[in-house]
Amino acid sequence: MLIAKGVKMLELNYQGFIIHPMLVWDQNMAVLMDAGFPGQMDALREAMAQVGVSLDQLKAVILTHQDVDHIGCLPDILQECGQDIHVYAHALDKPYIQGELPLLKDGQLVNPPKGRVDVELNDGEELPFCGGIRVIHTPGHTPGHISLYLTQSKTLVAGDSMYSVDGHLEGIHEPTVLHLEEARLSLQKYVDLDIETVVCYHGGASRGDIDHQLKKILI
Repeated sequence: MLIAKGVKMLELNYQGFIIHPMLVWDQNMAVLMDAGFPGQMDALREAMAQVGVSLDQLKAVILTHQDVDHIGCLPDILQECGQDIHVYAHALDKPYIQGELPLLKDGQLVNPPKGRVDVELNDGEELPFCGGIRVIHTPGHTPGHISLYLTQSKTLVAGDSMYSVDGHLEGIHEPTVLHLEEARLSLQKYVDLDIETVVCYHGGASRGDIDHQLKKILI
């Protein structure tokens, strides 16, 4: 689904389970936000190719957090792109992504996906990629969970801070949250943003009176 010029919500099918990484690009570079489940590299490459973006153009991967369905293809991406790509994540989730600590929710995995994190992100930081990407630290789902605000298209990439159903925001998915009160406080950070579209990793895009949808969740 094309959200705006140079902004695409990918739809990857994992055993009937749809997830939504984000791809943004311009004439200089492409940026992938989250990297799917392990084994989805071919599907990821194909989804990018549908809008004419190749792995050669990919210069950054931003991970919203450490869960296996968000870091799954990171090892494959690093193997194919090598030093030409930089990986961004919050410091609190970095050791889990790098395999220094077992994943908080998938610690039972014998061989979890892992890869280097080149740049630690901070709350409020603005990345000068593809019209501007603002980092919002939204802990709760994991300690280092971040959301991303795409300035040019007024799109909020919510990661797993919320989920949606049929285009409507449904709030926090409580069974997968590590710290519910933190997760609730994190949603308050969205209130002052000028948002036209919210993309939830689980559920996809929501549009239309986002302020009203958020207020209903925050009551």
